[in-house]
Amino acid sequence: MQIKRLLTAAVLVPVFYLYITRLPGIWFDGLAAFMGMLALWEFLHFYGVRGAMKAVGMGLGLLFLASAALSGQAPPGVYAFLLLVTVTARLFKTGPASALKDISQVVTALLYIPGLIVYQIFLRDFGAHWIIFLYGTVWIGDSAALYAGRSLGKRKLYPEVSPNKTIAGAVGSVIGGSAAGFAASLVFPLGISSVTAALLGLLMGTTAIAGDLVESMFKRDAGVKDSSSILPGHGGMLDKLDGPLFSAPILYWGLLLLGVKVF
Repeated sequence: MQIKRLLTAAVLVPVFYLYITRLPGIWFDGLAAFMGMLALWEFLHFYGVRGAMKAVGMGLGLLFLASAALSGQAPPGVYAFLLLVTVTARLFKTGPASALKDISQVVTALLYIPGLIVYQIFLRDFGAHWIIFLYGTVWIGDSAALYAGRSLGKRKLYPEVSPNKTIAGAVGSVIGGSAAGFAASLVFPLGISSVTAALLGLLMGTTAIAGDLVESMFKRDAGVKDSSSILPGHGGMLDKLDGPLFSAPILYWGLLLLGVKVF
């Protein structure tokens, strides 16, 4: 498992880096939409959403991402539209049984995945280096959490949701994210001080923990270990996006507050 994890990372990380830094922003929009749609499919699949409701969910997810990418924002009206279409689509199923369950699973999936990954599209407008900052701080924090948890972890963080996560691992995520943020400030023209970058990295490491726990909550509720097996040694796309999904909005709002200029 560990060898598969390392090999997958060794192949995908350089490709991901070159894709983001060498291609125009519109290409990242497409990649974010692809990752989001794959993660959305995984979520609906492990919750057993099938047939028309799954098709409606996937179609609305793609429509939401395309609309937000083209307009540069996610207006409240889009959320109202998603709810309206989802509820209306449910009326065409035979009988009222499980109506709330069917609707809530799709609406939650739309708000959780397309509704959060869209901030990565907005974040790309600040420059490709901020996408590298996001994933670098989250993934390095995740690796630090893994090794800190294995070597030092004794007290569980939240065993009811994620039995393997420890307080030591959470501390490792925060420290790893902060260190990665500081290092990024030395490599990329972020336009902020190294101390500020380290603090942003700390926030990324912290919010990534929340994102990880939220995904673990959904998987535990659905009775699955990984969202899928598409990434050898890593699980599914949602398993790799759980931290960035929660961290991207925080980073986006942080850059707005800091007055970082859009490219």
